[in-house]
Amino acid sequence: MIRDRIIVEDDQGAQLEFGIEGMFEMDDRNYVLLTNEEDTILMQVVGEGDAQELVGIDDPEEAQSLLDAYQIAVDAAPAEGETEFQ
Repeated sequence: MIRDRIIVEDDQGAQLEFGIEGMFEMDDRNYVLLTNEEDTILMQVVGEGDAQELVGIDDPEEAQSLLDAYQIAVDAAPAEGETEFQ
């Protein structure tokens, strides 16, 4: 379930709107999973408070490992109000 929206600027300066699908922590790092109608991206949250930034993950293997871990966590504990379908 998407609760919040965020604007992300790409490398060419274009602003793209994404919904925040999920946030999670792994290995003492914070990550956010963003989706829109065309893309799903995973970014690392760096900094604290008002100085937080989103940083892209360049290593495809690292990104896939994080997405796999996120999916396992979601499957193990669905969000409140969501029903698992089998």
